[in-house]
Amino acid sequence: MRALVVHEHGPLENLKLETLPDPVPGPDEALIEVHAASINFPDLLVIGGTYQNLPARPFVAGKDLAGTVAATGANVTGLKAGDRVMAQVEHGAFSQRAVVPQRKCFVMPSSMSFHEAAAMGLTYLTAHFALVERGRLARGEKVLVNGAAGGVGYATVQLARALGATVVASVSSEEKAALARAAGAAHVVRTDRPDLREGFRRQVFDAVGQEGVDLIVDPVGGDVFDASLRAIAWCGRLVTVGYASGRVPEVKAGLLLVKNISLIGLQSSDYREREPDKVRSVQAELYALYERGQLKPHVMKGYPLERYREALATVAERRVLGKVVLKMRS
Repeated sequence: MRALVVHEHGPLENLKLETLPDPVPGPDEALIEVHAASINFPDLLVIGGTYQNLPARPFVAGKDLAGTVAATGANVTGLKAGDRVMAQVEHGAFSQRAVVPQRKCFVMPSSMSFHEAAAMGLTYLTAHFALVERGRLARGEKVLVNGAAGGVGYATVQLARALGATVVASVSSEEKAALARAAGAAHVVRTDRPDLREGFRRQVFDAVGQEGVDLIVDPVGGDVFDASLRAIAWCGRLVTVGYASGRVPEVKAGLLLVKNISLIGLQSSDYREREPDKVRSVQAELYALYERGQLKPHVMKGYPLERYREALATVAERRVLGKVVLKMRS
């Protein structure tokens, strides 16, 4: 089988397409014939060696995959050969065959494509945990979603709308604004305008009123994070899920105090290890929303495996609208 292997952390050039022996599933694992694997921003951090959890080297990169079950271990009871599944792993998705613990495999709806399933993995799970588990979203609240045309942002806009929120999407171009509106955003604000510190707040207030937004989901960090805090309502919540801008922001505690703001962190992959039953329940809810037509991943492009560097560069340069996936098989 072919796989994308990291021997040493560093630039994307360190990722190599190699031929490896086929893996063998353990007693509680399934062997998956991978058809599609989506690229997430954390994949770049893992390859570069700057992510918080790094596997022992060498390793196969990738966190999201979709394919068919080829074989199962002796203790596996909930899966069988031929099942179409999506799986979320810490690493190993960028491979034509992967072994995955049964608890991390989710049988796909029959109407869902492999590309959609791979694109609906980590990003939609993050969106749900950000809005519901950590953000405590209530129907009718106003939600600001930063980076709204990216993987997590697009998923969060769709899901917040499906859960009854009024969504304000922040984006950096008109093309991204159009995608955010298509995903369900009621209002769009721009982060590519001058004087972001004051101008961003004015845009949000013009959209929803001087009281501001109740909940912010931020995968961007940096200046956008700083500006967002100025647009939050009294007793508002901000859930930080990543730092695609490259700068981890710092917050003065006094600001949290004077407006009764809750600043909340989310590392969604922790839930797979700590509360797998909750993850399975959330995944079932996401699938149900998909089948009702309320959620649909936006796959900008599927790249053949051989063009993996081009696909990864698209994510690294923040040119992705929604998600890109690797087609693992011809």
